[in-house]
Amino acid sequence: MKEALITLAKSKIRVRYAPSPTGHLHIGNARTALFNYLFARHNKGKFILRIEDTDLKRNVADGEKSQMDNLKWLGMDWDEGPDIGGDYGPYRQSERKSIYDPLIQQLIDEGKAYESYMTEDELKAQRDVQKANKEMPHYVYEFAGMTEEEKQAKIEAAKAAGLKPVIRFHVPEGKTYAWDDMVKGNVSFESKTVGGDFVIKKRDGMPTYNFAVVVDDHMMQISHVFRGDDHVANTPKQLMIYEAFGWEAPKFGHMSLIINTETGKKLSKRDETVLQFIEQYRELGYLPEAMLNFIILLGWSPVGESELFTKREFIKMYDEKRLSKSPASFDGKKLEWVNNQYIKKADENEVFAMSIRQLIKAGRLPKRPDMSQIEWTRTLVSLYKNQMSYTGQIVDLADLFFNGPADINDEAKAELDNETAPIVLKEFRKRVEDIDVFEATEIQKTIKSIQKDTKIKGRQLYMPIRIAVSHEMHGPELPETIELLGRETTMKHLDAMIAELAK
Repeated sequence: MKEALITLAKSKIRVRYAPSPTGHLHIGNARTALFNYLFARHNKGKFILRIEDTDLKRNVADGEKSQMDNLKWLGMDWDEGPDIGGDYGPYRQSERKSIYDPLIQQLIDEGKAYESYMTEDELKAQRDVQKANKEMPHYVYEFAGMTEEEKQAKIEAAKAAGLKPVIRFHVPEGKTYAWDDMVKGNVSFESKTVGGDFVIKKRDGMPTYNFAVVVDDHMMQISHVFRGDDHVANTPKQLMIYEAFGWEAPKFGHMSLIINTETGKKLSKRDETVLQFIEQYRELGYLPEAMLNFIILLGWSPVGESELFTKREFIKMYDEKRLSKSPASFDGKKLEWVNNQYIKKADENEVFAMSIRQLIKAGRLPKRPDMSQIEWTRTLVSLYKNQMSYTGQIVDLADLFFNGPADINDEAKAELDNETAPIVLKEFRKRVEDIDVFEATEIQKTIKSIQKDTKIKGRQLYMPIRIAVSHEMHGPELPETIELLGRETTMKHLDAMIAELAK
């Protein structure tokens, strides 16, 4: 019975997302989190958040908070983590040193790890020689060929000089480490290719990533590990640690890299042509549901032609077998299209709330707009709602209403170069003054009355009015645009255009 329960426990799906708090949530990391989250939720398993903060020098103050805030914004929740606890904590690596240290000592006692006293200068000199000889840089065992007495003498001399050691793991010789990757298929590495004995404990006493991640995944009973392709080279090192302790390794799946569609190169944090942090898209006014949808499709494809799904739908249909082996293309224009589809369907009040904040931030509205300004802005936003790829665009789209019309271009001027344009504009100017309630329905009736009386219709009727009031040939609904401009501004723009045509 007991054995059956143990087997059952081992068969449970437990996955984790384990970011380093060294910066804000990156698109690539968000994707890793999402694929783990979907796998857990689809299989009724557990999704764990763990903070890998052993790189003390690179940690930033709000890195952890940014990770959690933005994951929640995208619609993810977790079953265990530093903020909610769980049965396998602590969930910050910096708080787990008392777990790591005895295990490192165990490896030392068993002759599987050792103290290394080579300085950074010595290691650099070693690498420089190797590069000069066109060799792959690798650590060469510093006690090679020494007797035990010579080895101890060297160690004592290093200690006397005040040198702090790192702890290195003895890489087994002549072994192959292979695994059946859930994305890539069969992958194997020869032990001699990992760069020699690697560090598992740094001089500051903290464990390295390749050691801590193994201990944590084992202790937290992680069953499956989905991570980026850049971790493939770490996997054989981690398998060595699993082997050294006699632990069973989880199943690994290494997801394809994300490339910049424009350049065809790997998406790099140094690539400033692409916004890469979730925070940046939040600030621009993207919707979390749209971001989630777009990110999931970076390296995963659903069955069929449809591309727009809810989180619930993604969870239901998620299949890790549909993770792509080919690089995923980050297409900013595609993201804009996806977000536009979501904005069109979004709640009017949600889009308005996001848009008015953008206008306030840009200085188009006061920090505390009054009721009339709020209601005017509500109409403005509804006018442009279907055009916006993200709500930050409202600032430029609605520039006419805050800074007046831009200079008229040659194409628009040519559109007005006919005998009917002045007739339409003069008639509209005269009738605008007589509209009792200056709103879109009455404005449309007025335009229609000009058509009836002058027999001018279609493009020749509407285009001169649009160009006169906005200096643009395209834009949102004309009557609504004129309503928002107001009677006085509309008449002013019409007067200016009539005078221009009379020259």
